[in-house]
Amino acid sequence: MLYMLPGTGDRWEYRRRRGAGVVAPKSRPRTKIVGNRLRRQPSEAGTQIVKYNVLILGASYGSLFSTKLLMAGHRVSLVCTKPTAELINREGTLVRFPIKGREPLLDIASKKLPGSLSATTADEVDPTQFDLVVLGMQEAQYGSPGVRELMGRVARAGVPCLAIMNMPPLPYLKRIPGLRTETLEPCYADPGVWDGFDPGLTTLASPDPQAFRPPDQPKNVVQVGLPTNFKAARFAAEEPTTLLRNLEADIEEARFDPGEGPIEIPVKLKVHDSIFAPLAKWPMLMAGNYRCIRRDGMISIKEAVHANTDKSREIYDWVWRICTGLGADDGDLVPFEKYAKAAEGLAQPSSAARALFGGAEHIERVDCLIRRIARQLGFQSDTLDEIVTRVDERLARNRAAGPAKQHGSIS
Repeated sequence: MLYMLPGTGDRWEYRRRRGAGVVAPKSRPRTKIVGNRLRRQPSEAGTQIVKYNVLILGASYGSLFSTKLLMAGHRVSLVCTKPTAELINREGTLVRFPIKGREPLLDIASKKLPGSLSATTADEVDPTQFDLVVLGMQEAQYGSPGVRELMGRVARAGVPCLAIMNMPPLPYLKRIPGLRTETLEPCYADPGVWDGFDPGLTTLASPDPQAFRPPDQPKNVVQVGLPTNFKAARFAAEEPTTLLRNLEADIEEARFDPGEGPIEIPVKLKVHDSIFAPLAKWPMLMAGNYRCIRRDGMISIKEAVHANTDKSREIYDWVWRICTGLGADDGDLVPFEKYAKAAEGLAQPSSAARALFGGAEHIERVDCLIRRIARQLGFQSDTLDEIVTRVDERLARNRAAGPAKQHGSIS
């Protein structure tokens, strides 16, 4: 738990209180949002408990991150379509977690958590009311009507933004010394979306946890397939980095009681000093997720990685060298053996592959991005060139087929 001691004037000094994570919401003061951002309420001991107001764009993958915040007692607003917002406001969200040593999945309903959850549409959001904006949509969705205008308001408000995306926001990439980001813009569906965002207030978390909507369930239900952690790079500025570290500590300490006593729930937020820590996902994406895409079909991530582990290791190590060429240390990245072990449990095709063969006209082009960065560094890979060609061909076929069926939705 975190609390704040009053400092001099209007300044606040952060302090960490040791002890067990919060389980019972009755003992924890609630945040009140009354037209401003952060609200602090005194506890019975007279200290001030920090409650953040967090806006999350995207209610699918965003529901996973929101559940972790709600467990820690924070206030979350999800941006989604109107029908999904009405469903969430009526019934809340439900996220299903695999728990080590527990056979059935554990259902965690937002209505049973100490935090406060609401949902709304993009046109109804005032970003100035929030302490943090979490970007949890697919990259192409930020250019969709309503969302694009919201992104402009977020940029003008100067609210810190944490992206939990495979495709890193352009302003985050501008923080990497020596990288010419103007050459990367063709990889984005609408690069103008990122105009006006302050690189110092934009950071990235590697979206390592895998989650999906079960096809037979309503849109407020999400199932976690791989319960790993979000690896976030610190902000350039100290104040928003402190906010991230506070959330990291709250999430770490929170517990959930399913009825037989409080237990720890997987999927944590890990904040790293290195700006390159989120790039650990890039070798995984090229060795697994994007190699699910075949010319006339798709395969599982497990098959993409393990059908030919030597080939998988080759492209994995090649992308590793791209990351270290940008400035990453080996310690920022994940060894191939560890990734290959995790991939044994990934029996479904990647979301990128499913989107392509579902008729999507846009997907996140991390393949394009890495190839253009590699060219700046003087690298080339036949395997990556083949991946880019396959994606280009499938997208062209989808776009020629008829009305746009853009991947995903903001629901």
